[in-house]
Amino acid sequence: MGLPAAERRRSQRIHVQIPVFIRGTDAAGVEFLELTKTLDISATGAYLACPRLLRNDQLLILTIPAPPSPSSTLPAEPPPIQARVKRHTASGGIYLLGVEFMKALD
Repeated sequence: MGLPAAERRRSQRIHVQIPVFIRGTDAAGVEFLELTKTLDISATGAYLACPRLLRNDQLLILTIPAPPSPSSTLPAEPPPIQARVKRHTASGGIYLLGVEFMKALD
């Protein structure tokens, strides 16, 4: 028995909390950089906890903080991820954001 189209996902979600910086412009038009965390993540998107109200369809830049690389052959930090806000809800003084990555993660 299959799920309705609205409940199917393109990729499986992993319930994991990962610190992430989000950069963008909030609903008031103010540029910001916030450290927040994922609640779950997949190859095509993430569910984030954010202290700011953001607009649907708003473009964000996500960066996962990383310690300095122990080797010069490894990248210094993961590349930024472009994402678009698809939905948001308020919960206990924070906003829960569903974001879709502009390009699926490899």
